[in-house]
Amino acid sequence: MFYSSDPSIVCSFPRVSIIGAGRVGSTLAQRIAEKNLADVVLLDIVPGMPQGLALDLMESRGIELHNRRIIGTNDYIDTAGSEIVVITAGLPRKPGMTRDDLLIINAKIVVEAAKNAIAHSPNAIFIVVTNPLDVMTYLVGQATGLTRPNQQGFVAKHRVMGMAGVLDSARFETFIALELGVLPADVKAMVLGSHGDLMVPLPRYANVNGVPITELLDAPTIERLVQRTRNGGAEIVELMQTGGAFFAPASAVSVMVESILLNQSRLLPVAAYLQGEYGLNDIVIGVPCRLGCGGIESVLELNLTNEEKAALRVSAQSVGLNIDRAQEILTAAKI
Repeated sequence: MFYSSDPSIVCSFPRVSIIGAGRVGSTLAQRIAEKNLADVVLLDIVPGMPQGLALDLMESRGIELHNRRIIGTNDYIDTAGSEIVVITAGLPRKPGMTRDDLLIINAKIVVEAAKNAIAHSPNAIFIVVTNPLDVMTYLVGQATGLTRPNQQGFVAKHRVMGMAGVLDSARFETFIALELGVLPADVKAMVLGSHGDLMVPLPRYANVNGVPITELLDAPTIERLVQRTRNGGAEIVELMQTGGAFFAPASAVSVMVESILLNQSRLLPVAAYLQGEYGLNDIVIGVPCRLGCGGIESVLELNLTNEEKAALRVSAQSVGLNIDRAQEILTAAKI
């Protein structure tokens, strides 16, 4: 909250709360603050850690030339009034693990975080980063009630989404740029489906300054890049051994936060709750969406080929099975 010299004028800056102060969460806090997008609340269960990270980030403000406030806390009351809540809390992958291996542990963490966060920020938009991302996003929608009909039958599904599509598309763009030796900013690509081995990169929609990659690369090369994209997260985990990616995931979330806070209406692939779009219902899956000040403004239904439609259905079926598993776990644990 900023108070001007005129006591009648009170200017309130947007507030973004990040639940989980690990590598993704702390890097995201840095991205948001240094872009001057919002004040940031960094919350974690470890005493002192978010406070120390926040102080470190605050001490860099004069060097980085921004005036955003960063608060570190272990108490959800400090997240009150957030425009956006980003959930990164949960265990990261270790070598040999799939995102789905994290299901049992992270489901409990994410549901508890979502319930605590919405209790203090009932109007917030939720962005989920925790893996397995599509399932966790679904659980957040259920835990917050945003994907359940209210008394008037309205579903506020536009206020909950997952990050993955922006990250997966950025990885596809990176591999295309490296293969062709072109500027990454000139490459545009689109990846749909789940955030995992069954994601659906769309080479037909990938281009370099408008030139389709199908005119620049042969089919075997494109397929190799598609497979590397699907394995993008695991490749980093295997290389690092002690954790997973965090720079690119934080950048992906910051783009989503920016589009929402600045009402940019950018078309971005995000994990969204579908009610009939693409022939899918009661599922969270990556699709192209317009993001503005209300969250997901609309879902764009691309004209997919039969093969692409089939791949998206297979991806959704896998997510659905894991949602069922997660709900059974939470029911048994009485959460």
